Amino acid sequence: MTVYEIRVKGHLDGHWSEWFDGLTIANVENGEAALSGEIVDQSALHGVLNKVRDLGLPLVAVRSAGPVCQDSTRTSTAQ
Repeated sequence: MTVYEIRVKGHLDGHWSEWFDGLTIANVENGEAALSGEIVDQSALHGVLNKVRDLGLPLVAVRSAGPVCQDSTRTSTAQ
């Protein structure tokens, strides 16, 4: 899974969170809404982006915050 932040123009009410597959919605002062949370794969990301399109919301940005770490221990291959 990867954490994404999707920004759109316009504010969204919190009840849209469930429709956007449980993403957190935060309205920001500049008139944008930030949808953020874990998205399982590229197919699911495209599904969310299709919902943005279907609502007619102008897409501002899509940003990946990287994969979600399942385990706090890491192994290194560097020597």
